[in-house]
Amino acid sequence: MMNKEFLTDRVSDLLVKSGFSVSDRCYVRPRSFDLAARRGGVLLILKILSNIDGLNEKTGVEIRRLAKYLSGNPLLIGEKTRDHSLEGGVVYFRYGVPTMSFGTLADWIVDDIPPFVYAAHGGLYVKIDGRLLRKLRLESGISLGALASELSVSRRTVSKYEIESMDTSIDVALRLEELFGQELIKPVEILEPASPVARELEWIDDKVLRHLAQIGFDVFPTVQSPFNAITQNDDLVVLTGVGKFSTTMQKKARLMSSLSIITKTLSAVIVDGETKVERIEETAVIETRELELIDKTSEFADLMSEKQDR
Repeated sequence: MMNKEFLTDRVSDLLVKSGFSVSDRCYVRPRSFDLAARRGGVLLILKILSNIDGLNEKTGVEIRRLAKYLSGNPLLIGEKTRDHSLEGGVVYFRYGVPTMSFGTLADWIVDDIPPFVYAAHGGLYVKIDGRLLRKLRLESGISLGALASELSVSRRTVSKYEIESMDTSIDVALRLEELFGQELIKPVEILEPASPVARELEWIDDKVLRHLAQIGFDVFPTVQSPFNAITQNDDLVVLTGVGKFSTTMQKKARLMSSLSIITKTLSAVIVDGETKVERIEETAVIETRELELIDKTSEFADLMSEKQDR
């Protein structure tokens, strides 16, 4: 089994060869994700683990939240679960995060072959096109009862296939395709359509982040990321770090710069005390005393712009 570092290298190389722009690796701990990658309108927030059971609920929730706020999609790449390898062409889910093997990822992004099977309690399942199934059944003059008998399931189950597009076993789906001579199995939905981010009311402990919220930003604190929050309004999204100016902060700022390029956001670190540094790569460096003079989101945007232009 490949170790995490080697697997991460392989995933990064594969993404680059497939036309993705890939961020620097997140070496800063704790880290909820390892890479961000973009190709056109597709943004992936990736976690890589040899054993996918190593993902805990807290990390899974944070990856999903980050992906939502950044209009991206979470993805976990691994090799095994419990005592067996992940199956090729199969999507697993860990705390709502789509999960697949390196080979399945390669099929999807290199050869444009999406996975059609997903794992859930009880085995492997597929999604079928219920509307098309109903259309084909009616055109063929086959009753619900006759089809149910052919499949050895109940009439109610066939009705759910048609009306609710209820998922089914691979055997049943293949039998349906054989009976009607058409493809009915649909690819697993890995990329969810972007949706508006609803404001989540939560207490913000950090006074710097509270100030950003008070002047009109939506602030979404993070726990296991190289930045402390995603700060946004209708005009901008900022990966935001808070803390003392230090070697560690400078490393975070460089990583945030790389991430901001991939996620098409801005990045800023707000630091205690004075510093002569205006920016680190693409990340604006803002002193807390400068922030305290700001009471509008537009003034914050202007200050960031000034720093990054210098």
